[in-house]
Amino acid sequence: MASRFKPIVSFTLTLLAVFALTRAALSVRALGDASLDLPQLARVFAAGLGFDLMVALYASLPFVWLCALAPERLWRTRVARVAIHCVAIAGLFVFCFAAAAEWVFWGEFSARFNFIAVDYLVYTREVLGNIFESYPVLPVAALVALLSLAIWALFVRRSIEDWAQPSANWKTRGVAALLASTAALACFSLTPERPPRVDENRFANELAANGLYNLFSAFRNNELDYTPFYATEDPAEVSLKLRSLLSEPASAFASDDPVGLTREIVAAHPELGSNVVLIVVESLSAKFLGAFGNDAGLTPNLDRLAQHGLLFTNLRATGTRTVRGLEAVTLSVPPTPGYSIVKRPHNANLPSLGSVLRERGYRTRFFYGGYSYFDNMGPFFAGNGFDVIDRAVLSGDEAGFANAWGVADEFVFRRVLREARRSHAAGERFLSLVLTTSNHRPFTYPDGRIDIPSGDGRDGAVKYTDWAIGKFIDEASKEAFFDDTIFVIVADHCASSAGELDIPVDQYHIPMIVFAPARIAPARVERLASQMDLAPTLLELLGVSYRSRFFGRDILTQEPGSERALLGTYQRLGYLKDGMLTVLSPVRRVDVYRIEPDGEQTPVMRRAAGDGVAEAIAYYQSASAAFAQSGH
Repeated sequence: MASRFKPIVSFTLTLLAVFALTRAALSVRALGDASLDLPQLARVFAAGLGFDLMVALYASLPFVWLCALAPERLWRTRVARVAIHCVAIAGLFVFCFAAAAEWVFWGEFSARFNFIAVDYLVYTREVLGNIFESYPVLPVAALVALLSLAIWALFVRRSIEDWAQPSANWKTRGVAALLASTAALACFSLTPERPPRVDENRFANELAANGLYNLFSAFRNNELDYTPFYATEDPAEVSLKLRSLLSEPASAFASDDPVGLTREIVAAHPELGSNVVLIVVESLSAKFLGAFGNDAGLTPNLDRLAQHGLLFTNLRATGTRTVRGLEAVTLSVPPTPGYSIVKRPHNANLPSLGSVLRERGYRTRFFYGGYSYFDNMGPFFAGNGFDVIDRAVLSGDEAGFANAWGVADEFVFRRVLREARRSHAAGERFLSLVLTTSNHRPFTYPDGRIDIPSGDGRDGAVKYTDWAIGKFIDEASKEAFFDDTIFVIVADHCASSAGELDIPVDQYHIPMIVFAPARIAPARVERLASQMDLAPTLLELLGVSYRSRFFGRDILTQEPGSERALLGTYQRLGYLKDGMLTVLSPVRRVDVYRIEPDGEQTPVMRRAAGDGVAEAIAYYQSASAAFAQSGH
């Protein structure tokens, strides 16, 4: 029996070595950002070995059964021997290439494979094109192939050559296969659906994980039901708490039902009837702007607009992905666990910024330089009343430059102008929501626009996007509709959310500029606010009275002391207020941190958050229930 299973044992030990070396390499790479002592590293590698053993067991199980059941006559043929050599080499290539991919993934996200990697496997057209344009894939694949052959020759080949020796009878082999299957089933049943935490340090948890284990875990758990996994309170008390949080001087609840959150919002001034161009900029961290202290000169146009418009200096994104930003600015909701609502089924006809303005005769359009099936953006916006104009529609001079991620921003803005002229000529008001793409890897754009070569890195992409926005505003200023249009520029999320912390607050800091020189006086708004507050704030600036089911509030009129921000990841939900961060996590975990002046987070007792924990639960429990109860 030993000779029959010897190739599997040899391959499994080799696989464990690959996993351990990957973890060691990532640990070395993380040393500059993570503060890990020797006991933490010991826990990382001990827990990591457990995850690695499970993955190795799962991967080897089909071959265990093949070895157990294959007839001796077939097993000892030359064809079978060549086949097992080929399978071993192919398997080594797959796992070694996955290790190389994890190295690249860590450089982008400071994490092992997760929900984002699942997305990347689903949207292969954009992602593979982006990867081939950003990295030397073929040379890396060739090196991995050579490495796989070397590992096979040194550690696996001889064990396969030994397999022709007679082995135990099929019953004995079957018992061994059953034992392996039982062990695999026990691992699958007894281990958590999500990788457990081994330490308070986020880097330690990421390093301890196995990337392939994480990948399949994320695939299984793309949406989390709030109630079974997170801290909850009595629904009636939660509703009362949220009603008090959403109460505003200019609003009244539509009913006395303590569970009802629908409100009638009365604007403080007559309706302007202005058009709206809402530009959502890919990965625009506040730190890139000169208005926030950057002296590299990357955003001269945005800085000019900030000087002559409303600049919101303390706005926080709700998440770390584009769909989270789109969800927040259109639906005005907190980031619920799992995937964004934009990507979930049954997400049509939701209360949104678009639905409020369409009731007033606005034409609503969504512009995107890529293919909008990516992240389900096209179906989401089409299902919520927007005309979708994406790469499939753009042609000719409207697609003069494109990379794997989409048409360059300047060409998308050209189409935005064209549609704005058309609406103005037809006498209709419009809401144009534009999502940029150029500030995204591979960071390429047309030559001759700025003084940084295309493809040179993030700084060039930021500066090009700034140039494209400035050009668009300058061209729009010559149009008849300009004085009657409000331009809003906001980021979808920051360029990076990497850090030791689960929710690094400073990596959620994004800019928002409202520019309408004929309508709105310049000012700086310093108060803390959430990305989901954009829609209520914009509607107040427009003078629109409406029935609201939004979770956001008007930033400009909220009472002092009520400022807060909601920010999260796929699993962890944060609530920032009065310098305290409350984090809700699965297994009903609640952590509270004090935000220090240098951005560090000091764990404190739960009671130190005051009402912060109850308020966090009120927002997140209610938002999750609202989406489920609405029939969606």
